[in-house]
Amino acid sequence: MTPHWDTLWTNVRLATMDPEIKLPFGTIERGALAIKGGCIAWVGPADDLPSVPATEVRDGGGGWLTPGLIDCHTHLVFAGNRCHEFELRQQGASYQQIAEQGGGIRATVEATRASSEEQLFQLAQPRLQAFLDEGVTSIEIKSGYGLEVDTELRMLQVARRLGREFPVTVHTSFLAAHALPPEFQGRADDYIGRVCGEMMDAVSAQELADSVDMFCEQIGFSLAQCERVIQSASRHGLPVRIHAEQLSNLRASHLAASHSALSVDHLEHLDESGVMALARAGTVATLLPGAFYFLRETRLPPIEQLRRHGVAMAVASDFNPGSSPQASLRLSMQMAANLFGLSAEEVLAGVTRHAARALGMASERGQLREGLLADLLLWQIDHPAELVWQFGVNRPHCIMKEGQDVSER
Repeated sequence: MTPHWDTLWTNVRLATMDPEIKLPFGTIERGALAIKGGCIAWVGPADDLPSVPATEVRDGGGGWLTPGLIDCHTHLVFAGNRCHEFELRQQGASYQQIAEQGGGIRATVEATRASSEEQLFQLAQPRLQAFLDEGVTSIEIKSGYGLEVDTELRMLQVARRLGREFPVTVHTSFLAAHALPPEFQGRADDYIGRVCGEMMDAVSAQELADSVDMFCEQIGFSLAQCERVIQSASRHGLPVRIHAEQLSNLRASHLAASHSALSVDHLEHLDESGVMALARAGTVATLLPGAFYFLRETRLPPIEQLRRHGVAMAVASDFNPGSSPQASLRLSMQMAANLFGLSAEEVLAGVTRHAARALGMASERGQLREGLLADLLLWQIDHPAELVWQFGVNRPHCIMKEGQDVSER
């Protein structure tokens, strides 16, 4: 059978993010890219382009093609409004103080429990659309604002529905070990037993989770409690990720590494021994500059140590109603450069190649490479660094999701 491509992109520059191309951003200056069956069928210099017919030939106008953006940490499904907590922080209250007084996560739990699946879906739609407009083609969405079976399932069902009804790949994370619900006050071990038993069983039976997450922190759950959650996840065949070392160093990164976690997230209080543990395990460090900024933190994640030990660094929005109420991965990219000192190339790798790895998707997405799914963006810019330098200005000129143009959705 004569080879035939569905779509051929010509007159483009490629930021492939392929580490095997030993140039910044994996650049191919005069490139071409072919798509067949939703996957990248050929990518390389235009001078090497094979003579294969294509149903559609697209002229990129000298713009840049990049992989679709991936936000690997969000809390996008929730109800309620926590603007008043912002005002309390303006008056000097800390995130921990607000949580201890019954605010924070528990306030969102109350509102989310009171909402129907349809209400949660309607609330989530415009938030998701904000990410899609920026070029996000894959996104992680957590539960964790139900803290009981029915609402946790409802949140995950909404996340799955978003993935069906919008042109985006949704990775769901079961995060019931997010906070202690009021009905279990003083009985954290009993609650973790509920998470590991009835709740995990129900989520697994309905195939609603792609991974399991937990908040290992003084205002969250202990190492021993989180290990119980990890063991339950393992019995159900689910990979894990951990909110780790955000407010203190409980050595959750060591726990994560010992169980080959996909990622550890936040990490402002990570020490070098934790960095080394992540490096040995191949676990991704996910940086969340939005929460750092919004909570006015001053302790930076150990970026230089992560670099030195070769730990992959993802960048994500951490969009949530309390500590990072900004639905913009592009803004998070700029923050990662400006606040954390990442280079533009590190940032773009953090929302493509490394973010894909943090979601267990590295074999499918995150690079412009033959055989991977054709999630890609066309930008009318002069250099990929512009995507980090500015936000709110450059929008994708074209968005392709698995080879289909979804720019007008």
